[in-house]
Amino acid sequence: MNRGYIFRLLATSLFLCACFGAGTLAQDAIEKAPPLPAGMTGADVNDPRYKLTPGLWDAGEAAFGMKHLMLLKKPDAFQLGVDSNSPQVATALKSLGVPAGAQIPPTIKMAYAGLAFANSDLAFQGNHLFLGNFYGMNIFDIADPANPKLLTSMLCPGGQGDVSVYKNLMFMSVEMQNGRLDCSTDGFPPNPPPAAGQNPGPPAAQKDRFRGVRIFDISDIKNPKQVGAVQTCRGSHTHTLVNDPNDKENVYIYVSGTSFVRPNDELAGCSDGTPEKNPDTAKFRIEVIKVPVAAPQNAKIVSSPRIFMDPRTGVVNGLNNGGSHDGDGTGKPADTDQCHDITVYSAIGLAAGACSGNGIILDIKDPANPKRVDAVNDKNYSYWHSAAFSNDGKKVVFTDEWGGGMGARCRPTDPNVWGANAIFNLNNNKLSFASYYKMPSAQGESENCVAHNGSLIPVPGRDIKVQAWYQGGISIMDFTDPSKPMEIAYFDRGPIDPKMVILGGSWSAYWYNGNIYSSEIARGLDVFELTPTKNLSQNEIDAAKSVRVAELNVQNQQKIEWSNKILIAKAYVDQLERVSALSAAESTNIRAALDKPVRSKLAGFAASVQKQSRLMRNDPYMAKMQALAAILKQPGI
Repeated sequence: MNRGYIFRLLATSLFLCACFGAGTLAQDAIEKAPPLPAGMTGADVNDPRYKLTPGLWDAGEAAFGMKHLMLLKKPDAFQLGVDSNSPQVATALKSLGVPAGAQIPPTIKMAYAGLAFANSDLAFQGNHLFLGNFYGMNIFDIADPANPKLLTSMLCPGGQGDVSVYKNLMFMSVEMQNGRLDCSTDGFPPNPPPAAGQNPGPPAAQKDRFRGVRIFDISDIKNPKQVGAVQTCRGSHTHTLVNDPNDKENVYIYVSGTSFVRPNDELAGCSDGTPEKNPDTAKFRIEVIKVPVAAPQNAKIVSSPRIFMDPRTGVVNGLNNGGSHDGDGTGKPADTDQCHDITVYSAIGLAAGACSGNGIILDIKDPANPKRVDAVNDKNYSYWHSAAFSNDGKKVVFTDEWGGGMGARCRPTDPNVWGANAIFNLNNNKLSFASYYKMPSAQGESENCVAHNGSLIPVPGRDIKVQAWYQGGISIMDFTDPSKPMEIAYFDRGPIDPKMVILGGSWSAYWYNGNIYSSEIARGLDVFELTPTKNLSQNEIDAAKSVRVAELNVQNQQKIEWSNKILIAKAYVDQLERVSALSAAESTNIRAALDKPVRSKLAGFAASVQKQSRLMRNDPYMAKMQALAAILKQPGI
């Protein structure tokens, strides 16, 4: 979520409330969609997801290729509800620093109060799921995915609350001004109302304020203990856990801070401004924290790489967005001074950074000193938000969070290249654009909807990503052909409220050891399983389920490895028959042999398939034929 966008809106709202009172503010919290720009295509209003009935707990649902197993509601301390006058809404606004008694219209109240208790990102370890929240975090036992159980609930405000885990350590991002060193919910007193004609300034310096990365020992999963806390100048909006294959004693944390710079009298060494006026500005960089695994209390910042620098000139603000359809409408380029999210892929020594105005590629072979090797921009992009590699490292999917996550950006007249995914080919560390993908169904004007967090589904031979779209629900995209991505499954609910935007929907949707888990911002934790369709067979689903990992932090991407078991071969057969690379008769004969495997018979099919693959040469299905032949030759029966 683009917190800079949100804070600007919140500051403006509070300024208006302080100066004019609620009576002068518009009572309609729904932003009307402008007409569709000439030459562009909007979303599909004939999709069954478009007009689902509204509700918090009784909204209409639509699904294809996915079965909803259950929704586990948030613990009471994290519930907001829909009553703008409830005590929980007052607690939420206080947590965000809103002065008591501020006259705010109900629609504005609900738009921002949801942020204080919003569920955020997910991490996994063994049978445990870690769910971040702007007000703290929750840990669940998912040994039975259809019946998850709450193990631990911890209040610790500070937003965004993104979490990652490594062995006995858990890390949490803190960026908001209400974060305290001791995790207290007390917050800090708000600034006095600004004088007439003045904008709200940054919060007053506080010695007990915490903005950065918290470190917890989770050896006792029911009683996490904070053992370290590393302060940073812009806080930590998100962070990325980085493993160095050559260093088992330490892990690294890449910190993406997107908020305002703290004053020097709150955190020494912090200063704001442009590089021309202040070469030491805390903008235009990321922070790298080194964490000794055996002594996390000694974690500290070891570098602050200027990854936006022009290497030819040494100019710190060396990247810009190249102009955008968003913002003030002028289309003028704006400097890039932050990364929102960085996904590292240590197996190939690279990282993909979604950095506000640019998508970038970093060389991370020296994890403490990442270096930019390529960068792209796109005038159809408003805010580069997150990134994911294909498993072979030859493609990168970047997302655009147009509207900051609180805006409805999937309306019928919103272009399908705005607030979408951009798929790039990656060759010799250079990015080249391939295509866009946006969830195809239109959504209502009260549904915050835009591209957000997702992960790969480990179907062999295909590039498939499950992805959250806030109140647009979940969409599963096949981008095996990067020039022709397509939706193969989805799940969606109707709006929480049809008359105003109440922050909700899927923040993150991730595949983990056979199921899809979704962090539902307003409601709780959703669990799904895949169901077969013409575009995804049961054999392919079973093959994906066979891949197991001990730990998953999605922004620390792991290379997927498949076995040579027969179930993997069956998945390849289904795929090759689907595209007519194998005839129906060939597929039937191979399946029969796989059902009652005899090595000599399978070896015969292996030779035949291998021979066909040689004739394909540069055919896109040649690699699948060769992979199938390899399993038939030496199956792991």
